[in-house]
Amino acid sequence: MAFLDARIASGVQPGLDRISGLLELMGSPERDVPMIHIAGTNGKTTAVRLAEDLLVAHDLSVGTFTSPHLERLEERFTLFGRPMDEETLVQTVADVAPFVAAYEAQHATTVTYFEVTAAMAFQAFVTAAVTTAVVEVGLGGRLDATNVVNADVSVITGVSIDHTSYLGETIGEIAGEKAAILKPGGVLVTGPLPAAAEGAVTARVAVTGSTWIRRGSDYDLADVTQAVGGWRATVNGVHASYPDLFLPLHGRHQVDHLATAIVAVETLFERPLNADFVRLAAAAAESPGRIEVAHRNPLVILDGAHNAEGIGGLAEALAAEFPEGHRILVVGFRGERNPVELLQPLRGLVGDIIATEADDATAVPAQAVAAAAQDVFGADVPVEVVTPVAQAVTEALDRAAPDEAVVVTGSLYVVGEARRRLG
Repeated sequence: MAFLDARIASGVQPGLDRISGLLELMGSPERDVPMIHIAGTNGKTTAVRLAEDLLVAHDLSVGTFTSPHLERLEERFTLFGRPMDEETLVQTVADVAPFVAAYEAQHATTVTYFEVTAAMAFQAFVTAAVTTAVVEVGLGGRLDATNVVNADVSVITGVSIDHTSYLGETIGEIAGEKAAILKPGGVLVTGPLPAAAEGAVTARVAVTGSTWIRRGSDYDLADVTQAVGGWRATVNGVHASYPDLFLPLHGRHQVDHLATAIVAVETLFERPLNADFVRLAAAAAESPGRIEVAHRNPLVILDGAHNAEGIGGLAEALAAEFPEGHRILVVGFRGERNPVELLQPLRGLVGDIIATEADDATAVPAQAVAAAAQDVFGADVPVEVVTPVAQAVTEALDRAAPDEAVVVTGSLYVVGEARRRLG
């Protein structure tokens, strides 16, 4: 952990030179495993987990890489359907560290934290001899460290405005960054895309001579209905239909991610999936920190809705899927977020606000979040500042009656600290 933490100060440094050079020294482990590579503004981690569940249900040995983690670094890596254990983590760092040191000495540079974790994932996949891997893009796509892979299937879950200082100000620019994960002769599966994204994706598909499998024309959803604890839907895939699937996740958008994951795995296999295995995988799905019910009496909902689209999805779920009544909002953001803009969809859905901030160098100060909340919700909604996050959650739990709710949202770092407090 100290070896990795020493690289946190390097921050975000988009570019492929360092990761490419490091992996070349390591023998290019990223080339040895068939992969699904998943980009998108929201839903990447959920899509990775759903694809993993589907692959494991079909008796494949699978490795995954996601980011960030909620509570422990080991969560970023799974092998054979389980998070990496401490012993394997230590061994993987030991395997990678000499190559990191050699590359840094040769090039007088520092490999970033995320680049080291990506290299660890590729090394772990090879060491464990998994038959398939599912890899999540960290930021954007074109210059993300994971874009060294030549995936069998590339995926874009969706595109909305986020990380504008890195990816561009418009949907089209951001879509172009994400579509850049598609390599020559590849296959791209896309979830629901705004019209403004289609031009950039079309251009990338054309220049790479790739196949594009699109939601709406090549596959789709039918009979989507709310169910107790989740949703039911039929997925009409590329090779088959999978009727009456139950997905025990909150948020209508999660059904979209299920459909995208099913079609990505179909495309990898180039054939229909076993319908019984699909049904079992969907019914066993989990997505920690994504509209997650973490406690009852009072109800506690955790959601790392860190951008406008994510907060909008949380607002829709609160209105449609959870009991009405008094809700206490515990909220904190990070980075370049505009708290006023992000809090708008929650108007009328919460009656008490506790502004907080995670132990994160880029956290938006809790006082700034509180001021934004007062602007958005007005004088009738009480706003308080409580830090750290664990104390904010404790305060909310103490204040909430058994039939009321606590909603913790904002950055995934806030949600991770809340999960630790809840045990």
